[in-house]
Amino acid sequence: MTDVFADLVGQDEPVETLRRAAEAAARVVAGEQVAAGAMTHAWIFTGPPGSGRSVAARAFAAALECERDGVGCGVCHGCHTALGRTHADVRFVVPEGLSIGVNEMRALVLRAASAPSGGRWQVVVIEDADRLTEQAGNALLKAIEEPPPRTVFLLCAPSTHPDDISVTIRSRCRVITMRQPPAEAVAEVLTRRDGVAADVAAWAAAAAQGHVGRAKRLAADAEARGRRDAVLAVPRRLTGVGAAYDAAAALIKAADAEAAEAVAESDTTERAALEQALGAGGTGRGAAGAMRGAAGQLKDLEKRQRSRATRAKRDALDRALVDLAGFYRDVLITSLRAPVPVVHTDVASQSEAAAGKWTAESTLRRLEAVLACRDAIDQNVKPDIAVEAMMLTLWRG
Repeated sequence: MTDVFADLVGQDEPVETLRRAAEAAARVVAGEQVAAGAMTHAWIFTGPPGSGRSVAARAFAAALECERDGVGCGVCHGCHTALGRTHADVRFVVPEGLSIGVNEMRALVLRAASAPSGGRWQVVVIEDADRLTEQAGNALLKAIEEPPPRTVFLLCAPSTHPDDISVTIRSRCRVITMRQPPAEAVAEVLTRRDGVAADVAAWAAAAAQGHVGRAKRLAADAEARGRRDAVLAVPRRLTGVGAAYDAAAALIKAADAEAAEAVAESDTTERAALEQALGAGGTGRGAAGAMRGAAGQLKDLEKRQRSRATRAKRDALDRALVDLAGFYRDVLITSLRAPVPVVHTDVASQSEAAAGKWTAESTLRRLEAVLACRDAIDQNVKPDIAVEAMMLTLWRG
């Protein structure tokens, strides 16, 4: 890669804006005067899942630290370490659980107030800023209202709606809006960057509905393809009330298994590291007493790990629901003979057969049921209840 923005797919306008800002930032570092608004201290990157919000924020952070006057060359030490998340002046907040707490945010803001060690910028990248608690948001707001001279905050959120980011924070940030990249652009990146065969890349890009990361997983991971196949088989299985409940249980069980697999290694590593730090296995004087007194820290760790597992389960379930929504969308556009391609090309015969049996109105009700299930889970409705209600609607039509 010769450019930090190379992996941003189909985002020409945002990339151009970020390039100009990085060049202005480099002039600020050099002590030059720049036009008002050419560079600002707080940014929000918005867009649908898979559009590249966090990729854009990371690329911009690298361009700000670029040692070649902010061009974002991708090869200098500043670019390389920022992209690799090891730069001393670039900090990433990536929530593993359901929220970003106030203590974490206060510590980060305090650290970000120091002068950059490399002489360029202190950069704070907050992925999933929509998960900030109200108190954490207030702590961040104070820092954005009175920013240190060389600190830049980069927030990533699905939208600027008050449910995702507070109005007061939004009013103090410059917004970069990302769009869902076209499947052709995603396929081109998979082929160029990851060496995926052109036909596989085209299928994966369409199936992932513009989500670059998901497309890469589908192209490379047989288990991910298997989980998708199981989800797309759901409509055929809905032959009655009992089958609907069985399908709901299977979907929840699959999400549980995927989430458990995703967090198992990190959970084990974290616990072992904490126990070792607390003296587990030690034979010296006081070792046993130290472990007895460590119950509170182990309990806190278990709480964080449960939160991370819950988030992983919801994420896994949401990926399944997106695939299911794509199927009903395919049925609807086939029924209406819309001049757009289907998402799931490998089950086009199945969606075509369904289009011949269902009315467009009943298909739309099914699609709305899937979307309502996603919203309900996002609003903390118990997944089992939300999925069961969805399956019954999918069966009834």
